[in-house]
Amino acid sequence: MSDICMRVKLRAPVISLALLLTACVASPPPYMDARFGDAVEMAKAQQTANPDASRNTAPVVGIDGQAGDAAFDNYRDSFINRPAATSGALNVGTTGASGGTR
Repeated sequence: MSDICMRVKLRAPVISLALLLTACVASPPPYMDARFGDAVEMAKAQQTANPDASRNTAPVVGIDGQAGDAAFDNYRDSFINRPAATSGALNVGTTGASGGTR
């Protein structure tokens, strides 16, 4: 008889826990899905200064082609050929006292 009582005593907390956890898997209210993503779309629209800029074929005024090409090449190469970190007193993010790179 005590064996049956032990089984019931062990099953009651497990069943209670299972019932409590089913409340966690309930689906969200439908009003949350109706406007999902609206904030992101609104932020993108507000940050776009000229949505038709890609249709403008007029040449850019204020910088010549060679200077623009050189500036773009320097920018692109800065990600490929990173300069070596200089050794100094304020090496933030380095490990050890040698001042070397990671």
